[in-house]
Amino acid sequence: MASEGIRLGLIGAGRNTRDRHIPGFQKVDGLEIAAVANRSRQSGQVVADQFNIPNVYDNWQDLLEDPSIDAVCIGTWPYMHRTLTLAALDAGKHVLCEARMATSAQEAQEMLDASRLRPDLTTQIVPSPLTFKIDRLLQAKIAEGFVGDVIGVSVQSLGNNFQDQGGPMHWRNDRDLSGYNILNMGIWYEAMIRWVGRATKVTSMTKINVSRRKDEDGLMVDVSIPDHVNIIAELASGAHANMQFSAVTGLSSGNGVWIYGSEGTIHVDGAQNVYGGRRGDEKLAEIPNPEEGRAVWRVEEEFCNGIRGLEKITRTPFEVGLHYMEFTEAVTRSAQSGQTVALPL
Repeated sequence: MASEGIRLGLIGAGRNTRDRHIPGFQKVDGLEIAAVANRSRQSGQVVADQFNIPNVYDNWQDLLEDPSIDAVCIGTWPYMHRTLTLAALDAGKHVLCEARMATSAQEAQEMLDASRLRPDLTTQIVPSPLTFKIDRLLQAKIAEGFVGDVIGVSVQSLGNNFQDQGGPMHWRNDRDLSGYNILNMGIWYEAMIRWVGRATKVTSMTKINVSRRKDEDGLMVDVSIPDHVNIIAELASGAHANMQFSAVTGLSSGNGVWIYGSEGTIHVDGAQNVYGGRRGDEKLAEIPNPEEGRAVWRVEEEFCNGIRGLEKITRTPFEVGLHYMEFTEAVTRSAQSGQTVALPL
């Protein structure tokens, strides 16, 4: 029933949870954010006071033991996602889990397996909203044959800073916390597969240019996650993809996408304006992207509709989350071995 009440608990209320998820959930009819468990009771109380959440738990175990909680939103760093998801499903709670899905493909597989044992529970990975503005337009143009057969895809996401030796250590620089995830590679790959489908082979080279950073105590620690990545992938369609990601490319050209086909070409610039041209055209021309046709952020609504049986989770189901985890792990495996890695792992 659409009017069914849902009581939700927050486990890990970081910036994305506060900026996106809590406001999103507050717009859903019949949903109450009933509890929060953060890294400390004190930080949890701050969130509860800010958003009028009635219950604060000392730890996530106590929150999951609350029989009145129907669902949880997991907003921790990736290293806790598997543990929390498995525990939540075991406790009979629906799960919305922040991306990246986990730290490894094995952890993601365990999460998917656990979700399949509880088909009565809704599970969802928070999708990347980075390309919501253009996703439907690119899908439609490719589906209607604008480019013909896709031959190649180029995705470039380059930071605009020169390398900063000895800067602060972020959890995204720490493999123990972030796993195989590198920069925003997974975000862009998730977007790319919406347009042109999945990769079946991955070849990569990576480099750690900033090798040491300062931890919370001001001590220098080694960095184990690359900050410069080059990938060549073969897609299931037979097309090739070239992907480049970097955090150390000062004065760079930023983000850009090219989709080359047998009959046409599509280009997305850094502001996500879309341009296209077909055989016989002299140059690319802007393709209109009316606002009413664009996808919008409605993750919390989709999750609640899934719980109520009103909607199938499409962004992002655990199956897709597992695939992009396999892709990110394949990038590291290829870089370490010098070999091409086939997917699925």
